[in-house]
Amino acid sequence: MKKYLLVLAVFSLSSCAELQQIATQYPTIGAANNINIASGLKEALNNGITKQVTKLTATDGFYTNAAVKILLPEELRKVDSGLRAIGLSSLADEGLKVLNRAAEDAVKEATPIFVSAVQNMSFNDAKSILLGNNTAATSYLQTSTSTALYAKFNPVIKNSFSKVGADKVWTNIINKYNSIPLVNKVNPDLNDYVTNQAMNGVFKMIAVEEQNIRTNISARTSPLLQSVFAMQDKK
Repeated sequence: MKKYLLVLAVFSLSSCAELQQIATQYPTIGAANNINIASGLKEALNNGITKQVTKLTATDGFYTNAAVKILLPEELRKVDSGLRAIGLSSLADEGLKVLNRAAEDAVKEATPIFVSAVQNMSFNDAKSILLGNNTAATSYLQTSTSTALYAKFNPVIKNSFSKVGADKVWTNIINKYNSIPLVNKVNPDLNDYVTNQAMNGVFKMIAVEEQNIRTNISARTSPLLQSVFAMQDKK
């Protein structure tokens, strides 16, 4: 019995020591609640939309940004080279540009979708996300909302294709290419491709701002951001 009590005492002291170490390392996490942490993470993501994603809606917002520029899918690279080989380089250039134009227009129309997705998120693992890597909140957003966002975003892309004339340009391009003797005909789903690429671009830009807030104290422009991200500074 004495041996059992001795072991229990040692275990209890060890546990207390570990708890004290955690309390010293993360002094504010015990007092903070998940609601405040989640609110801070949502504000960071909203800042990403406001400050970074809106850049994508400008003319050439995708096209001149190497990080998010939409390139041709593999299936269409042979179309591009085929057109250039028969002297239609300008048409090939236009085809690439209108894909990016459609994405720019679509993001402009769909920004409220991303804002709503952030506001409706439930950060059940708020603390682990806060103490995760520099883009943990963005990754969580992307993983948990991509399917629903795609369903809403794809029709916007389809409408933007028509609005900027990308559908006509690519109908012309595909018809021209398919008329070249001996080529394997193509019929790509560009709506699907541009939808996924545009969404990836949006998440990349949100991640830029999240990383900035996590690593740059001056980017924490509200008391909530300052208090919440001070916790991750201590990890």
